[in-house]
Amino acid sequence: MILEMRRYTLNPGQREAFIRFFEEVNRTALREAGMLVFGPMRDLEDPNKVHWMRAFESLEQRETIKQAFYDGPIWTQEVEPLVMPLIAHYEASVVETTEGFEGFAGTATL
Repeated sequence: MILEMRRYTLNPGQREAFIRFFEEVNRTALREAGMLVFGPMRDLEDPNKVHWMRAFESLEQRETIKQAFYDGPIWTQEVEPLVMPLIAHYEASVVETTEGFEGFAGTATL
């Protein structure tokens, strides 16, 4: 499995607005595009940071889904204009899980 570990630094005071938008709009849009989404998660050391992850079966699937999503109308018309003004900086690491990787049960508990 391919994971993107995404880290966002938000403009001061915008974290809860970002989380609300992510939970109400963006997560559904990403999942409908074919991405498995984990998060968002509040950074406990920085009140302006949020982390989240998304998963794909392969690098090829990741590229296909991302291209379709970011070139599509949901991103360009409904998500990007509202979410990008909240973000000061973002970065992502793309990793591949090991054979012994333990996944998530889809709940907020372990």
